[in-house]
Amino acid sequence: MFNTVDLSSTIVYAGGSFRRYDEAKVGLLTHGLQYGTGCFEGIRGYWGAQERELYLLLLREHYQRLEISAKILLMTLPHSVDELIEITVDLCARNRFESDIYLRPCIFKAAEDIGVRLHNVPDAFAIIPVPFTSYLDTSKGLEVCISSWRRADDTMAPPRAKITGLYVNSALAKSEAVANGYDEAILLSHDGHVAEGSAENVFLVRNGKLYTPDPSQNVLEGCTRRAIMTIAESFGIEIVERSIDRGELYAADEIFFTGTAAGIAHVSAIDRRRVGDGTLGPISRKLSETYQRAVRNEDPAFRSWLTTTYASRPKASVS
Repeated sequence: MFNTVDLSSTIVYAGGSFRRYDEAKVGLLTHGLQYGTGCFEGIRGYWGAQERELYLLLLREHYQRLEISAKILLMTLPHSVDELIEITVDLCARNRFESDIYLRPCIFKAAEDIGVRLHNVPDAFAIIPVPFTSYLDTSKGLEVCISSWRRADDTMAPPRAKITGLYVNSALAKSEAVANGYDEAILLSHDGHVAEGSAENVFLVRNGKLYTPDPSQNVLEGCTRRAIMTIAESFGIEIVERSIDRGELYAADEIFFTGTAAGIAHVSAIDRRRVGDGTLGPISRKLSETYQRAVRNEDPAFRSWLTTTYASRPKASVS
């Protein structure tokens, strides 16, 4: 969960400079607020207490995806991916966090006027770091339902982009699930195939194979999704990307979610039907344990995923 802390003195990057959170404001009529015309990324930073280092995970991959999302909404990032990586490392060094964090880079339409459009509207960009522990309670399996809400289709708005306005779809599904006594929801595509969770990709295991919906099912092509597939490939686990029927979830040996915020979270039941024996299955466990080592720089095979923050950097001040 996000730590409940006063963010007023946290250093953010906004308007092309570093400033305090309480000095970075947007107006009530800001286009991105009124119409959901923005896109964002979620990036995790993992604190290594022994090395006293903050490791930023898949930084380049996230900014490359943000670049694509911005393009879809007729926006242009104000910096190259390499520049964004440097700015992000600098931002973390200025805050000198000694805990896990979550970074929220966002670009949005910044005009303060009335009018639904994407053209002829100026952009604004910001990066906000937040102390973070976990998004879902992974100490136990998740009770999950199939949502009555369908995943937004590409003919309506492109779900492969992390568009702010599209997340009302996720919010409706999540709150419906919680109101009905579940921890999380799985949304189906317009034609009834498994898409994804409210903010996570879905994997299932059956007969030793790993299955996940392919991109044509209107899923966000998650960075953590790809990381888990890379880990699975390193173990020689066969991965199948295809459309998945709802009934296949009920027949699965294991099911788990992946996501930047969620990490890896196993599902104990779908629609009150137990998944396997309800506990973390052997393949899910192997993938999860390897991922946890990788994000904290404890597995040299995946060291290229990490960007260090504090190495050889003095503490900086706001400029």
